Amino acid sequence: MNIIKTGWNFFQDEILGMQWLNRLIGSLLDTCGIDTTGKIGGSVRFFLYDTIKIMALLGVLILLISYIQSYFPPERTKKILGRFHGIGANMIAALLGTVTPFCSCSSIPLFIGFTSAGLPLGVTFSFLISSPMVDLGSLVLLMSIFGWKVAVIYVVLGLVIAVVGGAIIEKLRLDKYVEEFIRKGNSVEAAGEELHFKDRMKYAWEQVVSTAKKVAPYVLIGVAIGAFIHNWIPEDFIVRVLGTGNPSGVVIATIAGIPMYADIFGTIPIAEALLAKGARLGVVLSFMMGVTTLSLPSMIMLRKAVKPRLLAVFTAICMIGIIVVGYFFNAIQFLMM
Repeated sequence: MNIIKTGWNFFQDEILGMQWLNRLIGSLLDTCGIDTTGKIGGSVRFFLYDTIKIMALLGVLILLISYIQSYFPPERTKKILGRFHGIGANMIAALLGTVTPFCSCSSIPLFIGFTSAGLPLGVTFSFLISSPMVDLGSLVLLMSIFGWKVAVIYVVLGLVIAVVGGAIIEKLRLDKYVEEFIRKGNSVEAAGEELHFKDRMKYAWEQVVSTAKKVAPYVLIGVAIGAFIHNWIPEDFIVRVLGTGNPSGVVIATIAGIPMYADIFGTIPIAEALLAKGARLGVVLSFMMGVTTLSLPSMIMLRKAVKPRLLAVFTAICMIGIIVVGYFFNAIQFLMM
């Protein structure tokens, strides 16, 4: 058992967490005469380490996930979802959302296509919620920071929000609040072409390059914010606003995440810095969920597809779900203390 535990810790710390890289960067900066224990040196070390780590993991994850995704083009996904009904359809849609694009703005065009094709509205919303919130990449990245238990619970609860949220929207019968051009749209059947291994790898690599270009600016911004929080903002301030003493921390973090736009890769370094400064676990995860699921740019895009009432219901369901998840994690952290 000790061998398994040691092996797992090595995998989590040295492979996923890439602590060897952190030590290497620290040694190189020390050699250059930069004091990594100071604010400036610490910020440089944090920035270099997190940027390289996230972009390296990003490349590997996108390659693997895009290869899997090549088996689920929109037409095939639509056919799969069309075979299921009721809560089962919501569950399949939420699971399929985990192997699709990495941010909410990328998921909205697929949501529009599925809705135009006549799939139940609740099913398409289950997909829309899960796609940015709980993709497979988030599972691996969260494991590298918070450990496998937190990562798995985060993904499971995210899928629960997606399934329950979609089911509620279906029960409320809000189809009339979808914009007319989508409700009357027709899906074009595309002839399926069987891809070979070489074609799938080419597609996966193209996705790596394309996604890396899109998310790199947000990763750099997120790491810069994380470095600033980690080295310049006093720990007592973070604890006072987002720590144990403030029961409203989860709500504050959820709302604070909405004006931002980033995917899971851009929010990880901010979350890591907040956690290191004493923010509660539930607060940090609520912030991440708020950014990835309810960012203002994605809400603006979604408004073009649905009417204000349906948008308000979607936002309320997601916010309530995220806040509940935040307090749930806070309770777990408190019990483990």
